[in-house]
Amino acid sequence: MSRNLQERTISDFGEQWQRFQENEGFYASLESLAELFSPLLDVTDLSGLRVAEIGSGSGRVVKMLLQAGADHIIALEPSNAFQVLRNNLSEHEDQVECLQLTGEEIPKNGALDIVFSVGVIHHIPNPVSTMRAAYGALKPGGRFAIWVYGREGNELYLSFVRPIRFFTRRLPPGALAAASWALDFPLKLYMRACRYMSLPLASYMNGIIARLSPEQRRLVIYDQLNPHYAKYYTQQEVTDLFRQGGFSNIRVKHYRGYSWSAVGYK
Repeated sequence: MSRNLQERTISDFGEQWQRFQENEGFYASLESLAELFSPLLDVTDLSGLRVAEIGSGSGRVVKMLLQAGADHIIALEPSNAFQVLRNNLSEHEDQVECLQLTGEEIPKNGALDIVFSVGVIHHIPNPVSTMRAAYGALKPGGRFAIWVYGREGNELYLSFVRPIRFFTRRLPPGALAAASWALDFPLKLYMRACRYMSLPLASYMNGIIARLSPEQRRLVIYDQLNPHYAKYYTQQEVTDLFRQGGFSNIRVKHYRGYSWSAVGYK
């Protein structure tokens, strides 16, 4: 069942990244990645390092890593959006190696300095094998940096979105895109209210959503309603996941009150 669920979720994202192919502005900036992981690690200086990203989608984070000066990047994307990834990174073929593989299939040759996975682990039903694969891909002292949805801070949101997701994850892509357009209006209203009131997820609204273009806001909505599988992690679950993968010196931060950024060492 979990393997079938994973395959359906990969298929969901294959369609999603073929529909939303462009990366620009704050959404695609090194600034956003630096904010995500600071002070756990400094992503602004990857000069000379060999890195990988698990679940590269349309190449958004890979381009951030290129901006940061990474010497060589392995970009793993298992879905049908793999060609989108290759097209978006075609001018960087000398630095980026694109592989149509899942995270658990990453080459485990102990050659990498850092492995990233931004917004992917929480869409893998059984992620321990991916954590262990990342461990095997790293040099001694290497780091695995992830960002996942958090349960803490999202309780009210989850009570609202879970019943909706029961229906939206079954919609055809065109209908889901239309629903995302319709939901963008109430999202804008809530975002504006967060400027003046201390509402749930206000930090996320003011610090992230308010900095996105209309198209990127609709992508965020689509992304929340689309996948068949999504888990919202507690802090303890994030720490336990790293330990199961073999990592030590695990550091975790609650990012903007709705998610977890974490780094573990080999």
